Amino acid sequence: MPTTPVSESLFRLGLNEALPVSEEATTSRVVVNNDVLRTVIFTFDAGQLLTEHASPKAVVVTLLEGEMDFSVGERTERLAAGDVVYLAPGDRHALTAVTACRMQLVMVDVDGE
Repeated sequence: MPTTPVSESLFRLGLNEALPVSEEATTSRVVVNNDVLRTVIFTFDAGQLLTEHASPKAVVVTLLEGEMDFSVGERTERLAAGDVVYLAPGDRHALTAVTACRMQLVMVDVDGE
Protein backbone atom coordinates (compact mmCIF):
# COMPACT_ATOMS: atom_id res chain seq x y z
CA MET A 1 0.00 0.00 0.00
CA PRO A 2 1.48 3.38 -0.96
CA THR A 3 2.51 5.73 1.82
CA THR A 4 1.36 9.33 1.98
CA PRO A 5 4.31 11.45 3.18
CA VAL A 6 3.51 13.35 6.37
CA SER A 7 5.36 16.37 5.00
CA GLU A 8 3.37 16.62 1.72
CA SER A 9 -0.17 17.93 1.25
CA LEU A 10 -2.55 15.83 -0.83
CA PHE A 11 -5.89 16.09 -2.61
CA ARG A 12 -7.93 12.89 -3.14
CA LEU A 13 -10.89 13.90 -5.31
CA GLY A 14 -13.86 12.03 -6.77
CA LEU A 15 -14.01 9.40 -4.04
CA ASN A 16 -17.81 9.05 -4.11
CA GLU A 17 -17.68 8.23 -7.82
CA ALA A 18 -14.61 6.00 -7.46
CA LEU A 19 -16.15 4.01 -4.60
CA PRO A 20 -19.88 3.56 -5.17
CA VAL A 21 -22.00 1.41 -2.86
CA SER A 22 -21.96 -2.12 -4.29
CA GLU A 23 -25.00 -4.37 -3.98
CA GLU A 24 -24.75 -6.78 -1.04
CA ALA A 25 -21.15 -5.77 -0.35
CA THR A 26 -18.77 -3.81 1.84
CA THR A 27 -16.00 -1.95 0.01
CA SER A 28 -13.14 0.26 1.15
CA ARG A 29 -10.40 2.48 -0.17
CA VAL A 30 -7.37 3.80 1.72
CA VAL A 31 -7.15 7.56 1.18
CA VAL A 32 -4.18 8.52 3.38
CA ASN A 33 -1.61 6.18 4.91
CA ASN A 34 1.49 7.16 6.87
CA ASP A 35 3.16 6.72 10.26
CA VAL A 36 0.81 9.24 11.92
CA LEU A 37 -2.62 8.34 10.55
CA ARG A 38 -4.59 6.23 8.14
CA THR A 39 -7.86 7.35 6.53
CA VAL A 40 -10.18 4.84 4.88
CA ILE A 41 -13.52 5.36 3.13
CA PHE A 42 -15.97 2.45 3.47
CA THR A 43 -19.26 1.77 1.73
CA PHE A 44 -21.81 -0.72 3.01
CA ASP A 45 -24.98 -1.89 1.34
CA ALA A 46 -28.00 -2.17 3.64
CA GLY A 47 -27.65 -5.18 5.92
CA GLN A 48 -23.86 -5.43 5.65
CA LEU A 49 -21.94 -5.65 8.92
CA LEU A 50 -18.53 -5.62 10.49
CA THR A 51 -18.29 -8.07 13.35
CA GLU A 52 -16.86 -7.03 16.70
CA HIS A 53 -13.18 -6.13 16.58
CA ALA A 54 -10.70 -3.63 18.06
CA SER A 55 -7.86 -1.41 16.88
CA PRO A 56 -4.66 -0.65 18.78
CA LYS A 57 -4.94 2.92 17.43
CA ALA A 58 -7.34 5.72 18.33
CA VAL A 59 -10.15 5.82 15.75
CA VAL A 60 -12.56 8.53 14.62
CA VAL A 61 -15.54 7.33 12.57
CA THR A 62 -17.72 9.80 10.63
CA LEU A 63 -20.86 8.58 8.92
CA LEU A 64 -21.06 10.50 5.65
CA GLU A 65 -24.27 9.00 4.19
CA GLY A 66 -27.00 6.64 5.37
CA GLU A 67 -27.84 5.09 8.74
CA MET A 68 -26.05 2.40 10.72
CA ASP A 69 -26.22 0.77 14.13
CA PHE A 70 -22.79 1.18 15.77
CA SER A 71 -21.83 -0.68 18.95
CA VAL A 72 -19.01 0.13 21.34
CA GLY A 73 -18.83 -2.45 24.10
CA GLU A 74 -22.40 -2.92 25.37
CA ARG A 75 -23.73 0.39 23.98
CA THR A 76 -25.39 0.62 20.53
CA GLU A 77 -26.45 3.85 18.84
CA ARG A 78 -28.19 4.50 15.54
CA LEU A 79 -25.92 6.83 13.57
CA ALA A 80 -27.13 9.22 10.86
CA ALA A 81 -25.12 11.20 8.31
CA GLY A 82 -22.82 13.64 10.10
CA ASP A 83 -22.56 11.66 13.35
CA VAL A 84 -19.10 10.98 14.78
CA VAL A 85 -17.79 8.21 17.05
CA TYR A 86 -14.44 8.31 18.86
CA LEU A 87 -12.95 4.94 19.78
CA ALA A 88 -10.19 4.74 22.36
CA PRO A 89 -7.39 2.31 21.48
CA GLY A 90 -8.48 -1.26 22.18
CA ASP A 91 -12.24 -0.55 22.44
CA ARG A 92 -14.25 -3.37 20.87
CA HIS A 93 -16.80 -2.23 18.32
CA ALA A 94 -19.09 -3.50 15.54
CA LEU A 95 -21.58 -2.08 13.06
CA THR A 96 -24.54 -2.98 10.89
CA ALA A 97 -25.67 -0.83 7.96
CA VAL A 98 -29.40 -0.06 8.27
CA THR A 99 -29.40 1.63 4.84
CA ALA A 100 -26.70 1.95 2.19
CA CYS A 101 -23.88 3.86 3.92
CA ARG A 102 -20.66 5.71 3.30
CA MET A 103 -18.29 6.07 6.26
CA GLN A 104 -14.90 7.67 6.86
CA LEU A 105 -12.55 6.07 9.36
CA VAL A 106 -9.40 7.81 10.62
CA MET A 107 -6.89 5.82 12.69
CA VAL A 108 -4.36 7.88 14.64
CA ASP A 109 -1.14 6.50 16.08
CA VAL A 110 -1.11 7.46 19.76
CA ASP A 111 2.12 5.67 20.72
CA GLY A 112 4.13 7.66 23.18
CA GLU A 113 1.17 8.82 25.29
